[in-house]
Amino acid sequence: MTAVRPGVPSPLGATWDGRGTNFAVFSVHATAVELCLFDGPEGPETHRLALPGHAGDVWHGYLPNVRPGQCYGYRAHGPYDPERGHLFNPAKLLLDPYSRAISGSVPWSDTLLGHASRDSGSRLVPDTRDSAGELPRCVVVTSSFAWGDDEPPRTPWSRSVIYECHVKGLSIRHPDVAERERGTYLGVAADPIIQHLRSLGVTAVELLPVHHAVTERALVERGLTNYWGYNSIGFFAPDARYASGGLGQQVDEFKSMVRRLHRAGIEVILDVVFNHTGEGDLLGPTIGFRGIDNATYYRLNAADAQPYVDFTGCGNTLDCRNPHVLALIMDSLRYWTLEMHVDGFRFDLAPALARGSDEFDPAAPLFAMIRDDPVLAQAKLIAEPWDLGPDGYQGGRFPEEWAEWNDGYRDTVRRFWRGDTGQVADLASRLSGSSDPFEANGRGPWASVNFIVAHDGFTLRDLVSYEHKDNHANGQDNRDGSAENWSCNWGAEGPTDRADVLRLRDRATRNFLATLAFSQGVPMLSHGDELGRTQHGNNNVYCQDSDVSWVDWSLDAERRGILEFAQRVFSFRQAHPELRRSTFFHGRAGREARDLAWLHPDGREIF
Repeated sequence: MTAVRPGVPSPLGATWDGRGTNFAVFSVHATAVELCLFDGPEGPETHRLALPGHAGDVWHGYLPNVRPGQCYGYRAHGPYDPERGHLFNPAKLLLDPYSRAISGSVPWSDTLLGHASRDSGSRLVPDTRDSAGELPRCVVVTSSFAWGDDEPPRTPWSRSVIYECHVKGLSIRHPDVAERERGTYLGVAADPIIQHLRSLGVTAVELLPVHHAVTERALVERGLTNYWGYNSIGFFAPDARYASGGLGQQVDEFKSMVRRLHRAGIEVILDVVFNHTGEGDLLGPTIGFRGIDNATYYRLNAADAQPYVDFTGCGNTLDCRNPHVLALIMDSLRYWTLEMHVDGFRFDLAPALARGSDEFDPAAPLFAMIRDDPVLAQAKLIAEPWDLGPDGYQGGRFPEEWAEWNDGYRDTVRRFWRGDTGQVADLASRLSGSSDPFEANGRGPWASVNFIVAHDGFTLRDLVSYEHKDNHANGQDNRDGSAENWSCNWGAEGPTDRADVLRLRDRATRNFLATLAFSQGVPMLSHGDELGRTQHGNNNVYCQDSDVSWVDWSLDAERRGILEFAQRVFSFRQAHPELRRSTFFHGRAGREARDLAWLHPDGREIF
């Protein structure tokens, strides 16, 4: 192989120029970085080359004749000083934080641990075993793709209907999707799926995380997997689990999915997890960020840098106070928008991205950078407005360009339709767009993403069938998942043949769907709720990659009736602009009548 040349420090990642590949990786505290090349995704390490270029904390090198499909990783040298936050260990192969593709899933193995034990003073001691045989490899890919005349639908918020779905779970059981495409990116955009989405008036799919992810050790030991994928390790890499292969196929097939959906007028929104990574707490695996520059990427305690600050409940928090971490997030968002043609993002545990000291800052640097970016300013931005940090609930406090998941809408609608007292006034606010949290900072009803059910919790069918969660299959003695679901079983817990109970459940389901369709704001359906999907009382299927979590497309008369009702109410919504206003009601008189009035059935005013 030709000797490695210095190359250039930008862009970060592996960039093929048609003749060779430039490799660039950022690390402030490394003393050297080695590029490791492999003979395929499972083959041996064939070359280990010190990157000769070093400029502005970026290590870089250029290799002629290295082409797409080449597998690679890094080894980083530097201090091993846990008290100061440095965990360099060149025995550990590392994933490129900017890798565009990763060859396969990350298995669990003790050789992935950066530490071997603690010494007599409780200081971590580095593990010297080589992890290259266990870690998947990064893959050089080409950016070329025949996009043709692809154009973003740019559906206005006032016409948007969001369908939250899991890439695999949506199509894996659909009998009319080609078998080779079931459970994949291509399956999401298969003709039968698109026809179904359009029959509901869906304008955007919101995909549960597709960034390459890691399954936690505790799940592996229980024979389970991180099905939802909220444990990212590659913010530029589509997860290979949903593609025909991991040597770049995942990139092309993701792009093909987007192109097909756009042709059908359907936008693609990604659920992104920038608040933490899949490396977990200090005792977790060393597979990327931790080994490349732990003290830069993660938020550490000032007095003792060994334990991480954890606002996420997942063991670590990315340090969004650091400009290099902000640059990583911005580069990822721009990549998915420009290169992958994605239309928007839903930010998981979004307050964690905007904590300066410990407090949430509505004017945080990341928000300002997104607002001022000419590309991202056109994207749909949705916040999950809570995390586990101090004063973790921040609903209504995000910037004026952002929409937010409205859990207040969810809880009020659930409580009203199960018959709780004292809900009418709050229901009126939720039906009319939730001006109370959103109007003060200049936003309209579109800022409220209304949902009754999301991936996290009961399905709609289970919401009217169970009053108690049954998560025993998760292996945590039913301790996981929320115990406060505001649900009602209408007379029997779980499956029943009682006709009276089934009638009440059917009525409650229709009440929920109609309320969602006729409320001001942006409605969001959870995949399969219009089909009567059940998780058999499990309200936390994050680790259930099985029939428990997959959409069942078989339709009996009852389920077909629910689907047809959902299609009618959402068609009615789209046909009536009054149900999807861009401004709030104020009860003021117009030329003929006030813009809003609340009435009893006999015509008397309530408010």
